[in-house]
Amino acid sequence: MPESKAAAPRRAKKAIELSPASVAPCEGPAAPVGPIGAISSAPPADAPSTYQEALKLLAERVDFERARAGALNPGMFKLDRMRALLEALGNPQASLRCVHVAGTKGKGSTCEMTASCLEACGYTVGVYTSPHLVDIRERVRINKRMIGYADFARLLFKAAEGAAKIAPAHGAATYFELVTALGLCHFAEQAVDVAVIECGLGGRLDSTNVIVPDVCAITSISLDHTQLLGDSIEKIAREKAGIFKPGVPALTVMQAPSVLEVLKEVAAEVAAPLQVVGQDIDFSVRFENSGSAGPHARVCLTGATAAFEHLRVPLKGEHQAHNCGLALAILDKLAERGFSTPESKVTLGLDRTELSGRMEMASRTPRIMLDGAHNPDSVRCLMKAIGAHVPYDSMVLVFGCCADKDVPGMLGQIALGADKVIFTKSSANPRSADPRELHRKFTELTGKMSQVAKTLPEALDLAGRAVGRDDLICVTGSFYLVGEAKRYLASRPDVRRG
Repeated sequence: MPESKAAAPRRAKKAIELSPASVAPCEGPAAPVGPIGAISSAPPADAPSTYQEALKLLAERVDFERARAGALNPGMFKLDRMRALLEALGNPQASLRCVHVAGTKGKGSTCEMTASCLEACGYTVGVYTSPHLVDIRERVRINKRMIGYADFARLLFKAAEGAAKIAPAHGAATYFELVTALGLCHFAEQAVDVAVIECGLGGRLDSTNVIVPDVCAITSISLDHTQLLGDSIEKIAREKAGIFKPGVPALTVMQAPSVLEVLKEVAAEVAAPLQVVGQDIDFSVRFENSGSAGPHARVCLTGATAAFEHLRVPLKGEHQAHNCGLALAILDKLAERGFSTPESKVTLGLDRTELSGRMEMASRTPRIMLDGAHNPDSVRCLMKAIGAHVPYDSMVLVFGCCADKDVPGMLGQIALGADKVIFTKSSANPRSADPRELHRKFTELTGKMSQVAKTLPEALDLAGRAVGRDDLICVTGSFYLVGEAKRYLASRPDVRRG
């Protein structure tokens, strides 16, 4: 596979100077969510009361996404309760044709490219992903439209009623289980042609692993959630491979040899035909730099049914080229099962792919990029992609992560790309690492200076006063931090639209 020739970013010949700057987002206006200096996650005032009641119900449930690592253990994750819940709801998943995607990084990107292509091919496509950035309804979408407030509330209460009917021995349904059940019910009610389902955590015991899909796919695997999934990449691979089903085509990208060995072992154990994109399926990547399109990748893939030639990858970064290849391989497998995926429509679908929080340029003045990279490998890919695709003089990195992540590994990667680092935290996530501790570890590890901001607004204010026109601010380390940044930028009263 050819390596990308990442262009080095333009380097400043002087230190970053303090200069005042206002914030002007490059996207359309979002609903105001609070005054400057505050970040609100409350529902909009015009949301129906039933929706607000639904959010209150969810807030009372166990939320593994926000629970501290020490409070969790693998024994908490069981599929029996989820199966019982869905049975109480009439097994909505039984009527769905699905694509199931697991992996450490690239799941969301692969899901969005797959879904966008299927929609362009004329299908009604449900998408279930997690976590959300701003609005919980982002998790449940049909043809890029979020589920409505009323339907969300109605189906959540329906799921809660179903949960109340199952045997007490199963325990109370969790936040993620209720939302997953809600999504499956919504897709079944709306009779989608296909649902693209992203695993929340791991695979084998994930609440989504109750479906029997048309195809399973596993994106790049690296170390993450080691307290729950295992302390080695091979153990994590076995958990991810838990989504394989007898007779269901399984796909993956090129992985470390030990990871591929585990995936092939599990596939053989359950009689799932596994193919590796770039090994068993012909796949190639070409990197280009044209005046109008800028630096980008084009991919070719030849499958058993479909052939795709020189399609432009809609998302930035070499890693996204491989995610795109996996999405195309998924389409090829669906074509084997009766779906129509002509290249012209797939090309259109890729062009229409939308993905928030991945190298998202949320503001032009100053330039602010948002990316949810949250482990060392994804941070490395981000730094490489910025160098290849985003010209800048100097970069200020606003960084905050969860305390249970590989913090030293991420700090080592940001030290290679950032000219200035400001540590902060997500105010709404109890798993957030203390920014003072991040600052201390960064100094010990790299010997470089950094700053600490108690809140994200303070961090963005510091960053905004430290950059000029050709500099870049990048907010990364956690999807929770990125979500807060999106809400905060939308709330700024001094915003200049356009």
